[in-house]
This record gives sequence, C-alpha cells and structure tokens, in this order.
Amino acid sequence: MLKKSKKDDKAKSVKGKKILVVGLGRSGIAAAKALVGMGAKVSVQDSESADKVDPELMEYLRSKKVKCLFGEEPKDTSEYDMLVLSPGVPTDLPFVKEAEEGGAEIVGELEIAYRCGHGKYVAITGTNGKTTTTTLVGEIFKNSGRKTEVVGNIGVAVISKAMEATDDTWMITETSSFQLETVRTFRPVVSAILNLTPDHMNRHHTMENYGRVKSNVFMNQEKSDYVVINFDDKVCFALARNSNATIVPFSRLEQLKFGAYVHNDKIVIRDGDGKVTEFCGTEELQIPGSHNLENALAAAAIAFFAGVEPDVITKTLKEFKGVEHRIEPCGEVDGVKFVNDSKGTNPDAAIKAIQAIRGDVIIIAGGYDKGSKYDDFVGAFGSKVKYAVLLGKTAVKIKETAERMGFTHTIIVKDMEDCVNEAFRLAKPGDTVLLSPACASWDMYPNFEERGKDFKACVKKLEK
Repeated sequence: MLKKSKKDDKAKSVKGKKILVVGLGRSGIAAAKALVGMGAKVSVQDSESADKVDPELMEYLRSKKVKCLFGEEPKDTSEYDMLVLSPGVPTDLPFVKEAEEGGAEIVGELEIAYRCGHGKYVAITGTNGKTTTTTLVGEIFKNSGRKTEVVGNIGVAVISKAMEATDDTWMITETSSFQLETVRTFRPVVSAILNLTPDHMNRHHTMENYGRVKSNVFMNQEKSDYVVINFDDKVCFALARNSNATIVPFSRLEQLKFGAYVHNDKIVIRDGDGKVTEFCGTEELQIPGSHNLENALAAAAIAFFAGVEPDVITKTLKEFKGVEHRIEPCGEVDGVKFVNDSKGTNPDAAIKAIQAIRGDVIIIAGGYDKGSKYDDFVGAFGSKVKYAVLLGKTAVKIKETAERMGFTHTIIVKDMEDCVNEAFRLAKPGDTVLLSPACASWDMYPNFEERGKDFKACVKKLEK
C-alpha cells in the first residue's frame, strides 16, 4: 500500500558545514549534539546568558570546541552555511533574515532529523488534539508490533531518535506550526491536519499564514502518500486542495464515500474499493468529548492507511485512557471533582474541555498572551460555568471580555494555589473545578506540563 522514495544522499551530508543552532531548548540541544556527531562545524546561540546554561551542557560544548553565543546575536552571519532554528525562534529575526539573504539555508531540527536520520514518518498537526492523537497512534503502532518512536512537539526531539532508527522504524511525530515553518524536504508517509482555529496569532499574524504553515506538513507528499484531514472543519479541509497526496477525510457528522466516519454509533472506514471496516463503538472510547471522537477517527484512519490490522486498531481504541494534562481527572475532595486540562493552551481547546465536562464548572484560566481573543471562550460558559478564577498576564483581558459579555463571576488571584483554594471555596458537591487556561503557560511556568503538575500538587494539599 505504501511506497517511499529514497532520500537524496547529498541532502543528508552536513559534514564540514558551518552551522549555527539558534535556541538551546530540548530540540536545539539535541540538534547541536547530532550535528557535532556528524562532523559539522557547529556554533550555538541563545538569548540566555552563559551563567544560566546547564554546567554539563557547557562542559560538553567546550569539549567539542563549539563556538557559543550566549546573551548575544551573531555579528556576522556570512560565515554560516545553515541556521537550525529551535521551534520557539521566530524566522523573521533580523540576523536570521540577514543569514538567509546571504545564502544560508534556514531549517529546523525536524528537517535535519528527516534528512540525516532514518525511519518512516507519520506527521500529525492541527490546532488542538495533536498530543492525544499522536500518543494514540503511537500506541496503535506499538501494539501492531512495529518498531515505533513517538517524537516531536510531544516532548522528545525527533533527531534524538531518528539517528538511532532503522528504515523500518515508524516515527510518529507531533508537529507544531513552529516546526513546520522550517521544513524543506520533509515528506511523511502519512500526514494529518486535525483542525484549524486561531492560535499563535502573535507569531503568524493571520489565519491565512497559520493555515499555510500547517499545510507544509504535506507539501512534499505524492499520490502514494496520505493526508488525513478533518472534513467537518471546512477551513481546515480547504487546505487539502493544495495537496498531491491521497486525501483521506474523517468526519463525526457526515457519512463519507471514502474515509473515516461514524455509522450506527461505530467508528468505520470506507476504503478506495468501497469496502467498509467497522471498529469500536463510540461509547466504548474512554476519552471523553466530541473532540476526542474526532481524534479517534483521525488515529484510526492514520493507522488503517498505514496498513495496521483493524483488530489492533479496535483493541487500542477501546483501551486508550488519554494523556496527562488533557481533561485528566486528578482528584475529588468533599464531592468536588478536579480536572487538569493544562494542555488547553488556546480558547478553542478550553471550549472543548468545558463541553466535555458534565455538570457545573468552576474554571481556572489565564496565562501567557498569544494574541488570542476570548469572546468565544466566554461565550461557551453558558449556564455551565459558574465562576472563572483567573491568573497570569491575560487575567485582566479575560475578565474585561467576560464583563463586556455580561459574565460577572470572575476573580483574579496571584498563583495556582490561590486559584485552587478559591475555586474549591466557590464549588459545591457535584461541581468540577477545571484547569483549562485557554492560554500558554510561559508567563509563569516553563511549559504546560509544569503548570499541570502544580495544579495537581495544589489539589493534593486539599486532600490532606
């Protein structure tokens, strides 16, 4: 069913090239080490000062004679053949543009991993649901007996596994818009775009730009490859018109002539020959909410068209319990339930979390401002959300939006412990305290995982 052309050996070679790795987060460190190992002449740059760099990393860089630019930008970019940008680094920084104009290639760690490593790629993107779907697809592939690595935006640098992989390894890859900005030759066997709603507008500025970047996931695919895409999200589905891959729609609302959909409360797939294969019933899924039904449909389609046996897909769909920090039950105190949805880093994700909860909700929201608007978020409160306990840089922005829309039950507090305590005070038995911030975490935490862990630790204190 699946064919993949051989990679150009010349594209793999970085030996002797002068390469600047920009940003020393998880992927930047992994890229720098891999490039050093392949014989490139590596320099690194980060906005942090040298005294904030991990001492072991600093010792490694010195031992490998890596030129380090900490707390400063390169004064002359003409010496570099290539810049490898970490996902958090904007592509329009002046020194990056200068390097590009001077002839340097601008790529990211995902592109380097694809060129220089091994494996067959499944690439999953979208505004929401990426982590859940990527994890679920990874479980399906592992259960099928295939050698599988789950990598990318999910928290494992792609290159750290690609260099160890074989040609038969399946690289199940969560890909963010930031990562997709810097792909050039990346060609997955199966790609997927789950949905498209406003996010990272401070970086992409317009929905058109955002969609264009997401479309990079399939820009190098051919007819023998597959792109799995949300038929119900018309803005998202319209992106597929620019794809050369075989388009596999999925829908929870429509009966399709080809693709994955719901029929008689069962997940089914109709293949190119018109044959319909049944999987599990929708009520057998252990992950709640209509958005998770969409994630399950996408995962089933990805695995099916990659050749995984239907019974393996069915079994995994029935057993999968979801991922940490995404609508994760994390305790009950005096009849009040607590749910950790720290992964809800934009308004649409938080809306889906609200919809997935049964009963009344006290929501904890707020955080780093990515340029989002919160009208739809507040509009989703309806009669379900009784109070909104707010923190972080967007607290005032959300409060003002809520009051403009007639929702006055808002409280601003200083930290997560105050949020949990105040939400618990406001709640009654049967209510759910939901952390679903609708914002990124970067104003108060290094990532959403740490925010979720803090929430759960505060809940544990209440239980004592």
